[in-house]
Amino acid sequence: MEKVINCFQKRPDAVSRLICFPWAGGGSIHYARWGNVLNSSVEVFAVKLPGRESRAKEPFFQSMQQIVDEVVGVLLPMLKEKPFALFGHSFGAFTSFAVADHLKQVHNLEPVHIFLSGASAPYSEMRINAPKRSNLSDDDFLKWMSSIGGTPPELLANPEVLKLFVPALKADLHVVENYRCNNPDKPLLSCSVTCFDGKDDIPHDLQAWKSITSGDFTTRMLDGSHFYLKDPGNEKILLDYITKQLETSEIDYL
Repeated sequence: MEKVINCFQKRPDAVSRLICFPWAGGGSIHYARWGNVLNSSVEVFAVKLPGRESRAKEPFFQSMQQIVDEVVGVLLPMLKEKPFALFGHSFGAFTSFAVADHLKQVHNLEPVHIFLSGASAPYSEMRINAPKRSNLSDDDFLKWMSSIGGTPPELLANPEVLKLFVPALKADLHVVENYRCNNPDKPLLSCSVTCFDGKDDIPHDLQAWKSITSGDFTTRMLDGSHFYLKDPGNEKILLDYITKQLETSEIDYL
């Protein structure tokens, strides 16, 4: 499990688990440290994808199904043990949804809550009509990423380091661009879904996510652009909200 999951605080007695999926080109540490912040009732698992961190020498995944198969293959026994929720930002929102969809369809398992951030639903017109960018030259790709605020600010400040992240960014974007999902005729899930976004980010069709669930659907807009969640104040709002929702879900589950 350690190859695929980063867990800073192992909490076997936790009441629930929060599974976090990285943004495009991202690693697991940002979310893994949430395990040091959230209370002891929640155990945080941060997903590590190939081609980065301790998996730097492994080839990138080429499809969403590869990500789903690996994550589910590793986590399935633990997901059957206790309530779990999923969180994903940007690229991570797509992987969160793909994993949730697979778990429901194949294993009849559902999270108690899905937290989706900074992304349009994969079947929305806004997403389908988005131009493909993963084949751009590195320079053009970086210009585009900078123009939409899609690059963490600490990387933009260090161009040489940023170039090291371009292959992972492009690989993840390639996965998203080739991920196909139809607008559900009926809700796939019954759990609660919350969508977050930065007020200054490029527009995303958050409302399109509503059709994935028959459960409660909420949107929350926070100050900032695409990486609004890196702001300490916003992170506190996020984690307080997640904690409250998980505590409510735990009561309902029990």
